[in-house]
Amino acid sequence: MNPDLNNTTEIAATSQTGATAAPRLKLSSRGYAIDHPDPERGEQLMADALGIADRDAMFGILQQLVKASVNKQQPDAANLAFMISMVESIKPRDSVEAMLVAQMVSVHVMAMRCAYHLATADDVARQDSAARALGRLARTFPAQMEALNRYRNQGGPAITVQNVSVGDGGKAIVGNVTQHASVIVSDKGQAPAAAVSTPNRGAPAHDSGQASRRAQA
Repeated sequence: MNPDLNNTTEIAATSQTGATAAPRLKLSSRGYAIDHPDPERGEQLMADALGIADRDAMFGILQQLVKASVNKQQPDAANLAFMISMVESIKPRDSVEAMLVAQMVSVHVMAMRCAYHLATADDVARQDSAARALGRLARTFPAQMEALNRYRNQGGPAITVQNVSVGDGGKAIVGNVTQHASVIVSDKGQAPAAAVSTPNRGAPAHDSGQASRRAQA
């Protein structure tokens, strides 16, 4: 049966290690329902899986997944269980990620459906049509993955550190570092010696010996 969305409530979408997996959806000619003996607990588990706190938003995502699972003009229970499981494994953390992840699993299902049509096509026209659709979907999926990664990183570039060697007592710095001068630290406890920058071109060189002779004169 169709879910009752008249009562808008907030559902805490907390993800805990070892939490019970999301319940399945029970499909019928009248719609769908969360298959769990305790309806409230079932909604809580489904909210955890989808990463959504709002009840209306949760059922909205579920309805979209049901429609995306359609096979031969009917919602497919196996497709739907797979899609919900994949969403749960990616672990969306908010409503934006939930929508994007739902698109990702839907695109994957459609891509595999196009792959099936391509494999079973009996004429060139159908093969070309399935191949073009499969190519577009295959390019869309990694773009969605990149968008999800950018969103999770708040738009910041990923920082990769390779071949870092830190001696005893040293510290490694990960991030954007601007180097102004080379610093050499002695292991005998002496004061650090900073490299002196090169004088400007055209400036007279300073001769310490000549200055000493002038002072004696």
